Amino acid sequence: MDSRARSQSANERLHALIPGGAHTYAKGDDQYPEGLAPVISHGLGAHVWDVDGNRYVEYGSGLRAVSLGHAHPRVTEAARRELDRGANFVRPGIVELEAAERFLATVPTADMVKFAKNGSDVTTAAVRLARAATGRPLVAICGDQPFFSTDDWFIGTTAMDAGIPDSTTDLTVTFPYGDLAATEEMLRVHDGQVACLMLEAASGQLEPPPGYLKGLRALADRHGCVLIFDEMITGLRWSEAGAQGLYGVAPDLSTFGKALGNGFAVSALAGRRELMELGGLRGGRDRVFLLSTTHGAETHSLAAAMAVLETYTEEGITARLHELGDRLAAGVRQVAEGMGVGEHVVVRGRASNLVFATLDENLRPSQRYRTLFLRQLVGGGVLGPSFVVSSALTDDDIDRTVEVVAQACAVYRKALDAQDPSAWMGGRPVKPVFRRRA
Repeated sequence: MDSRARSQSANERLHALIPGGAHTYAKGDDQYPEGLAPVISHGLGAHVWDVDGNRYVEYGSGLRAVSLGHAHPRVTEAARRELDRGANFVRPGIVELEAAERFLATVPTADMVKFAKNGSDVTTAAVRLARAATGRPLVAICGDQPFFSTDDWFIGTTAMDAGIPDSTTDLTVTFPYGDLAATEEMLRVHDGQVACLMLEAASGQLEPPPGYLKGLRALADRHGCVLIFDEMITGLRWSEAGAQGLYGVAPDLSTFGKALGNGFAVSALAGRRELMELGGLRGGRDRVFLLSTTHGAETHSLAAAMAVLETYTEEGITARLHELGDRLAAGVRQVAEGMGVGEHVVVRGRASNLVFATLDENLRPSQRYRTLFLRQLVGGGVLGPSFVVSSALTDDDIDRTVEVVAQACAVYRKALDAQDPSAWMGGRPVKPVFRRRA
């Protein structure tokens, strides 16, 4: 195995200076096997290099943000042009208008858009709009989906709720994905109090049941709620216009990010004009402090977003992501089955957004077996907390990944036969992001 001494040293220094050792908990070294958490030096296309000089085929790049691959020439050139023209001004720049026009041409179900930097910025803004429009206090989120915001209204519902008052958490309720009857019962119990229904239109590993999204649209209308689609993951990866474009159901508000900037910091709140204008300067009612971010209109990030949207629509990127994902999923399933672990190493999700499950000898999800599997992947030169593809992957990259997975599955089989993966874990198990204690 190649040396990772510099990465280990860098991880120690990161923890000394940055709480958690990273700026996103999902990037923490606790998510990787002990001693195998590479610290990245640079990336190009579908590959990254760590500070020790080891090269990896990378999946889930930038937590699903870098869907075109690192340093994509069309995107970086668009950003570079703006860098020489100024990054931020005291009045709106023309690039703000151009980016809004490009976005709304790509997502025609929305009338207006406002840009920000993070997904949490725009999901919280959507909640504020919904509460202002309805005069209601409660936020209903899909309880089967893992993440909506770093803000208190959501984080208070997780295991990491320290520092958040119960009075805030009590204003968030949940509904199950795919179950219209249960959602209607929730709305009945909280009659006239629910401002919005927020969910990912497609729940990660599952396609929406037939008629579900249309039924949810009808429920929201009947009960006077604002329907919000969180398109952070589905945006661009499901279709250029997101899940709403693919499934043909228009929400009142939707939020985009991740793939929108290909690694540049940009997110978007989009929706119906009568709702969005509540945060504007026109109209006679009380104003909503919607989004007012110093860096929301940073010129090079908006230019990058425009280049991303153009690349997706002109080069058929969404279809390419699905083709690559289908090829990868088929290869992984074949070798897992061949090694006798087809029921234990399981690939799930839409082809453009693949994840894997690691199940123990009793077919239960296991962090210990995940540790074993990740150790084999990283040791084989595959950095894969998921199997989420970027369009920069080549067929050779996919073939190499499948070879490494085959080797990992052979070790997995040994651990299953022993009914104990400890000998192949190399230390403590990886940990879930949302947990109460460190």
